[in-house]
Amino acid sequence: MTIRPIAVVGASAAGITAAEALRRAGWDGPLTLIGDEPHLPYDRPPLSKQLLHGAWEPAKLLLRTEEQLAPLGLDLRLGTRATGLDVATRTLTLDGGERLACAGVIITTGVAARTLPAADGLAGVFTLRTLDDALALRDRLSEGARRLVVVGNGVLGCEAAAVARELGHEVTLVGREPVPMAAAVGAGIGELLAEEHRARGVRLVTGEVAEFETVADGSAARVGGVRLADGSRHPADLVLLAIGSEPAVGWLADPALDTTDGLGCDAYCAAAPGIYAAGDVARWEHPGHGRPLRFEHRMNATEQAMAAARNLVAELTAEGAVATAEGAEPQERRPFAPVPYFWSDQYGLKLQAYGLTSGADEVETTVLDGEARRAVALYGRDGLAVGVLACALPPRQIRALRAVVATPVPWEEARDRVRAATATG
Repeated sequence: MTIRPIAVVGASAAGITAAEALRRAGWDGPLTLIGDEPHLPYDRPPLSKQLLHGAWEPAKLLLRTEEQLAPLGLDLRLGTRATGLDVATRTLTLDGGERLACAGVIITTGVAARTLPAADGLAGVFTLRTLDDALALRDRLSEGARRLVVVGNGVLGCEAAAVARELGHEVTLVGREPVPMAAAVGAGIGELLAEEHRARGVRLVTGEVAEFETVADGSAARVGGVRLADGSRHPADLVLLAIGSEPAVGWLADPALDTTDGLGCDAYCAAAPGIYAAGDVARWEHPGHGRPLRFEHRMNATEQAMAAARNLVAELTAEGAVATAEGAEPQERRPFAPVPYFWSDQYGLKLQAYGLTSGADEVETTVLDGEARRAVALYGRDGLAVGVLACALPPRQIRALRAVVATPVPWEEARDRVRAATATG
């Protein structure tokens, strides 16, 4: 009997983690890893930091070399795009027309960078999602002093703006919110970041892009500036669009799947029988928070990929598609209930957050040292503390803060625990 493969769609951090976890969980059948980029799986967070800065070269971003991948026995399909999935038969369609019938599928396709229609075909306008994106922008920044306008003052925009300033470029950071990263961290931490960016020479502007100004460049046109809705004009040699992302679910047309804001999954990361998802693309029911979450951060990609792989193998074992060793306890699926974590590096500052910081209805920010930008923020929802963020705090305090929101706790209790954790050191 021919054994159907498990296919992992998305050769990302979540994808390679899922493949390795499938082997550890006992899947010894065919295993296919499909990625639309031509590169071996690589790490994305350094794209806007170490790689853009020039401190790292692409080889340092690789998550695994070809030699390290060899023991997995992968059918590695790089430069290949999945274009459809029949849920009932667990059959993938690939861009060459091939149909791949699978025992199970794990979807780790991540997100795609948003852009603006006016940017299509305009030289000098960049997004920053892939390795090729980052290298293209780095090449232009290496040509000499440039006027860079970064549109979008979220995490990605702020990190790229910081790197560009460190490289000596003139930087304007444009955002809809009046302070950087406000949607993710609140106004208090956002104002602290604004102070740091201004001190480093970044010009902060609030507004929305109305149009790009262009200049002739031979037979083509390149960007020459950005005009905002309020009529203000900002000259630019280069523009980086860091205006968010969209879950990469456009290829999933089967009505059995919920593709509203990512791929909807249950608490076990299952979107349908035998179909699982992990990483930026997955929206799953978090047992601890009692609502669906989609978390676009690196740690979640790794942790969720391991959970999805374990649960898929447990499901296939129950179906009889995976043999259980004699005397071994049968595997059981387990809900995925992590403490969400994200970090951001800007200049010498490190922000680290646990739990949920966006969507809070109450935020309390305490600046411990304004000059050093040392601060802590607590985030609440419906009377419970659900997230905490540390800026420039020592590791001992950060470990204590994580424990505060490992599970949602009453707001006043969490406030007392945060004060105790940051009282010294």
